[in-house]
Amino acid sequence: MERTTVIQQKQKTLARDAGPLEIGPDVRPEIKDDPRWELVHRIIATPHFARSPLLSRFLLFVAAETLEGRGGEISEHQIGVQVFDRPADYRTLEDNIVRNYARQLRKRLAEYFANEGSGEEWRVSIPLGGYVPVFSRAAETGEPPLPDHPDHLPITVKIRTQNVAPAGAAREVERPQWRRWLLAAAAAAGYTALLVSLTWMAAGRMRSGQQASEPAHILWATLFEGPATCYIVPSDAGFNLLEDLSHHPMPLADYVQGSYQREPLIGVDTHSAEDLRSQRLTPFVDFQIVAALARLPEANPERVSIRFPRDLRLDDLKNSNAVILGSVSSNPWAAIAETNANFRIVDSPGMQGAQILNLKPQPGESPSYASHWNEPAHETFALIALLPNLNGTGHLLLLQGLDVAGTQAAAEMLLHPSAITPLLKRATRSDGTLRNFEVLLRATSIESSSTGTQVIASRIY
Repeated sequence: MERTTVIQQKQKTLARDAGPLEIGPDVRPEIKDDPRWELVHRIIATPHFARSPLLSRFLLFVAAETLEGRGGEISEHQIGVQVFDRPADYRTLEDNIVRNYARQLRKRLAEYFANEGSGEEWRVSIPLGGYVPVFSRAAETGEPPLPDHPDHLPITVKIRTQNVAPAGAAREVERPQWRRWLLAAAAAAGYTALLVSLTWMAAGRMRSGQQASEPAHILWATLFEGPATCYIVPSDAGFNLLEDLSHHPMPLADYVQGSYQREPLIGVDTHSAEDLRSQRLTPFVDFQIVAALARLPEANPERVSIRFPRDLRLDDLKNSNAVILGSVSSNPWAAIAETNANFRIVDSPGMQGAQILNLKPQPGESPSYASHWNEPAHETFALIALLPNLNGTGHLLLLQGLDVAGTQAAAEMLLHPSAITPLLKRATRSDGTLRNFEVLLRATSIESSSTGTQVIASRIY
């Protein structure tokens, strides 16, 4: 209760210290004269921050909490409520606004100290994996400030347990202990791998700088910088497993209505079947793609939203842009975008693989392309397609493969676009806008990782 009162008092007096901003924490008098607090105010006075009140609000809040010794209480949920006015019961897994703005904040801080702030005595950064700012003197090398507060470590992991038995707890007791350990280990490994991937990509971007070609910039600006929302839709691995276990594909209509969840799963125990039907699973490759897209300079956190395919609605694809990952067997929404496409992925009978159909083959092209998916190293195929949304007012970008390695190959081709730049140049109109296009790719899959990706066919409309 005391903590809530302090926050409420802050919100009433926020404007006083932040000038034109809507909020500015009411800190203790000794903090106001702290050179680190003065640094924060110089930062938010720069043009980049002045144009984004929410970004300034974010920095002011986490800086005030840290300088007053409450860095250990900073969490994604707390920032969402106090900075972005989310309701107290909002779920961070479904609303990624804090993570999106944190990426922008890290980028803006790095730009500030590389330019107008290069002569500052103090530095401030927000390490990946957390939201606690770290202050250090420019002359220091590796010594974190505020040594009295251990919460200034770059990544702080806290686990809370509650003696509250959730509904259905009796059923959970019946589940074998090893299953819970396995799921927990898988989740921990997934989060760890994701953090490693983000760190690797951040380092890669620092090395490469702003080397993105102009055609690639036009593509991403078309999707991310317009007035419409752009949904990034990863694939639904649980749905794909349900199809494989039932041995037949399920159309989009069944997916939207949820009737696929009633499919009998022969040989699967009740608990496992319920997990497959209810858990939101997506391949790690899709996590890598989403993370890479979010780090593009054109990505606008106010316009980009991650939407799991089970939460997507038909209206979302009418007036918005979308990036759809995976083929129809793992992301049924790809079926809508493929309606007028020349290249289409279709499943083989019994869900024993898939192939790409070429509806109107040109000279030298095959009418179909199949992958020997059950071999450790094999040739695989993938598609990149920029197609109109349902109302023709926006765009849908499809990245899909005959397997996980194919989807990875499609994303890598766009995110490292030297090979696809000639096609993007041909697809760019004289006024700088993009025509719709399709690209057929061939790659080698080695243990579900792609290599040697090549463009083997294309269409520009």
